[in-house]
Amino acid sequence: MNKRTTRLAILGAAVAVGALAISTASLPASAADADPGINVVGGTPADEGEYPWMVRLSMGCGGSLLTDQIVLTAAHCVDATGPDTSITASYGSVDLDSPDVVDYQSEYVHVSPTYASSGIDDWALIKLSEPVADAQLLAIAETGDYDEGPFEIMGWGADSEGGSQQQYLLKAEVPFVPDAECADAYGADLDPDTMLCAGVPEGGIDTCQGDSGGPMIARTEAGDPVQVGVVSWGQGCARPGYPGVYTQVSNAAAEILAAADELATVA
Repeated sequence: MNKRTTRLAILGAAVAVGALAISTASLPASAADADPGINVVGGTPADEGEYPWMVRLSMGCGGSLLTDQIVLTAAHCVDATGPDTSITASYGSVDLDSPDVVDYQSEYVHVSPTYASSGIDDWALIKLSEPVADAQLLAIAETGDYDEGPFEIMGWGADSEGGSQQQYLLKAEVPFVPDAECADAYGADLDPDTMLCAGVPEGGIDTCQGDSGGPMIARTEAGDPVQVGVVSWGQGCARPGYPGVYTQVSNAAAEILAAADELATVA
C-alpha cells in the first residue's frame, strides 16, 4: 500500500465531489508496494468556514493548524527533521483560488522519530516562518475516547483514484473499522497500536491522492471537532474491502504536543 501523498478528494460530477488520495511515500514493510491511492470518494463540498483549521501544503498534502505557527501533517509528506524553507502552507478558504487564501513559508520540520526509524507513527510538524493571522486551531485527541467514530474526512486531493487535485475542499463521513477487520485487508502491514482504520465495506467513500497529512476528526459531546487521525495510507481509493488507514493521534498525542512545545523555541 502506498502512502497517500495525494490522498483526500471527493468523487463527484459538476461540483467536483471526489476522492481523497494516498501518498506514495514509504509505507511500512510490504505496504510500500501497494497502490498509491485513497480519497474522499462519495463526499460533498465543504462550506466556507466549516473546517477553518485546514491547510493545503505545496508538496500536495494536507494538514491542520495545531498552533498558530505549527502544522500537523504526515511524516511521509516531508523529508527529514531540520531547517526547511521549501514548503508553502496555504490557509484561509475552502477555495484554493480565493483571494482570502494566504501563503506561509515553512521554517523547520520535525518528523516523528518512530517513523524515521521504523515507518510507523506517520506524523510530522511543520513550523511556519510567522504565525498565521486569525488562526483557527484543531485540538488533537489525547485519549482514545473518540477513536471509534463516526469520523469526518476532508481534503483537496484527487477526485478519483489517479485523478486530478481539487480546487474546492471536499468532505465525507466514514465509520470506524475495527482492527481485526482492517487486518483482514492489510495483514502484517497494519500496526493496531499506531494506526486507525475507517471506511465502508462496499467502498465508495474514502480519502485519496493529495489528502495525505490531512486530519480525520470526531466530534465531542458538545459538537466540537477533535483530530483522531492523520491521513496516512491504504490500497487504492475507496476500493471495496480496503479501508483508509490513519495515524492514531491519541497514541502519539503526548509526543506530538511535546515536539510542538520544543519546536516553538526553535529559532
